[in-house]
Amino acid sequence: MVMKWKHSIVVLTLGVSLVATPASAAPAACTAPTPSTTRPGYLVADPDCDVDGTPFTALPDASRVYTGIRDGAAWRVELPRRWNGSLVVYAHGYRGDGTTVYVNNPALRAHYLARGFAWAASSYSTNGYDVGQGVRDSYTLIDVFRRATGKRANDVYMTGESMGGHVTAVAIEEHPRAFVGAMPTCGVIGDTELYDYFLDANVTAAALAGVDIDFPLQPAADYPQTWRDQVSRILPKLGVTPGAPPALTPAGRTWSDVVERRTGGERPGFDGAFAFWNTARSIAPLSDLPFLFGLYPGVTGGTGGIADGNVTDNRFTVYRSTDERQLTAAERRLNAEVLRVRHTARASNGLDGIPRVDGRPSIPVLSMHDIGDLFVPFSMEQVYARRAAANGRSNLFVSRAIRGVGHCDFTQPELQRGFDDLVTWVRSGHRPAGDAVLDRRAVADPAFGCRWTVGVRDAFKNGSCG
Repeated sequence: MVMKWKHSIVVLTLGVSLVATPASAAPAACTAPTPSTTRPGYLVADPDCDVDGTPFTALPDASRVYTGIRDGAAWRVELPRRWNGSLVVYAHGYRGDGTTVYVNNPALRAHYLARGFAWAASSYSTNGYDVGQGVRDSYTLIDVFRRATGKRANDVYMTGESMGGHVTAVAIEEHPRAFVGAMPTCGVIGDTELYDYFLDANVTAAALAGVDIDFPLQPAADYPQTWRDQVSRILPKLGVTPGAPPALTPAGRTWSDVVERRTGGERPGFDGAFAFWNTARSIAPLSDLPFLFGLYPGVTGGTGGIADGNVTDNRFTVYRSTDERQLTAAERRLNAEVLRVRHTARASNGLDGIPRVDGRPSIPVLSMHDIGDLFVPFSMEQVYARRAAANGRSNLFVSRAIRGVGHCDFTQPELQRGFDDLVTWVRSGHRPAGDAVLDRRAVADPAFGCRWTVGVRDAFKNGSCG
């Protein structure tokens, strides 16, 4: 147990350190991260401060904020002045492999409070792609809220972005009676199919460029440099230059067509999205490469840094660059030449490794996704929609397309409308409208995504929305 004494009310509960701060209290000074009690080598950042040093204080619509550390995870709770009895549990996204965990506020914080909802968030006790720990620590927040506030929530909503969307999708299946509604945003709701996409983008690029690559199941320590060398031969053949807008060659244009179909099908704004993501730098340890090339699963042996083997597989994937009824000669050649990889592990049925999302919700799920997101692609919505349909649960899933090219590039009105419609759905039983994400013609329509988009992004300035 970690105790923190500040100008506030201090409450002790079993296994939890808790600081409860009235809305009128002056902010206290930030403290240094403390060693984790559950993860050797980890530090837990002060939940009373953001990572930039800004104190966490109650908003005007809040009566009190609560913070603390439990089992190596920092957490926050905020209670509105006029609480409606409902709680929103928020799950954050991927934060790399650093060893300091920290908690942050949800984007809809002010909206929750204005509508009378309390909210709770956790840092999780680990970083990396540890969805299982995210589920455990997020579910624990329901009990943390009760102990901290002395109140029991009548209804609990689950929401999360990016990896937190994966946490959300797994949590509502792992604990089907704990939640009444869920809202994943830009979420990995197709579990390991995200890693299949990373594989597909890279092996098709290599095949179209005529560069031989490999996929080591146990990559050597110097493999990132080996991959850099291979990528340096791929990029010129495609017309992609690190840090600059692409000037695509014929092979590069074919690659763009393949990636478009692999990430959701022909749809408006894709050319701008493809240029955006190929101009952007990737993430560590390959942050010097164009974005998609830094995500090659072979760098980690296809484990995502957490699975017990390679979770990627493209043995039976048919790559398309057109929508013709039959494969073209060029498509047949690509499929014959592309590197094929076989999985040695699968998505986990439990909370270890990379947990599987069955697509079997027992509560309303309203999801939204940028159609130009090429980090966690729009196709995640289609994966979940197909699984829900196979399980006879299509009536419990609504997907909304947003005309953005970034990752989690949503405006407040878009998020607010989504949450409000979810709440109305839960309370009234009336399923709100969404997009026909499995209808290829609907997705390809020039106006796709217009209905739910509020605010025009640069890539869509010349779009057809009225």
